[in-house]
Amino acid sequence: MRRLAARYIAGETLAEALAELADLAGRGHPGILDILGEHVEDEGAARAAAGAYGDAADAIADAKLDAYVSVKPTHFGLALDPRLCLELYAALAERCRARGIFLRVEMEDHPTTDATLALFASLRARFSNVGIVLQSRLLRTPADIAALPAGPVDVRLVKGIYLEPAAIAHVEPEPIRAAYVECARLLFARGAHVRLATHDDGLAERCLQVVREQKVAADRYEFQVLLGVREELWAKWRRAGHTVRVYVPYGPEWRAYSQRRLRKNPQILRHVMRNAVGLG
Repeated sequence: MRRLAARYIAGETLAEALAELADLAGRGHPGILDILGEHVEDEGAARAAAGAYGDAADAIADAKLDAYVSVKPTHFGLALDPRLCLELYAALAERCRARGIFLRVEMEDHPTTDATLALFASLRARFSNVGIVLQSRLLRTPADIAALPAGPVDVRLVKGIYLEPAAIAHVEPEPIRAAYVECARLLFARGAHVRLATHDDGLAERCLQVVREQKVAADRYEFQVLLGVREELWAKWRRAGHTVRVYVPYGPEWRAYSQRRLRKNPQILRHVMRNAVGLG
């Protein structure tokens, strides 16, 4: 598993992750730093994670890298105490703001969606350097877009890795894609900065058609990709003049992270194995 994971995870230490970000920068790609971990079991673990993220933000600023940090709410204790989670995010947002670093609030499975959106609304009222993630898979997402805080927002739009019940989510590939395009359309129409997180080139072209139709400025969108996944697409999009930002996960929790992802979405293993033998 470690050998397979090595392509998609920068390493176990901040130094390894920074080296990966520097290498990507040399190839023309800005980055996103994610410390692996979620669903912490006590307050001490949540505070330790927040400290590690603060150190990562400082290191990005010191190295003058075009990158930001992205945090899962349950890594900061959302499931333990939403007030603790907000406290830790707010302290990190303040630290990031002082260093000119952006902070992304990630989205997890559907039981956490309401709490995550409430967390983001609280943060956005105080900090302009904070963004959110939305999942096109969920049926509720168009309504969530309409309810986003007023003013400019920065949204990472994903299909959604979590396999959700059909009662609340699209479960077939094409409806998920169609919902993704519609969500992108709604976000662009309300003036959002949209980060199109996908490795689906057909879907990307459908989104670019929306960009052209709405005459969206180049600084209001970018593609976001996962480290090690379909790098030929990165080059294609970059040659076409699009920004391609790479999501770089790292940390000692790589094994637990990989196992949780496989349990939540077994299709990931098929994609990993296909990439491992050159069929991705």
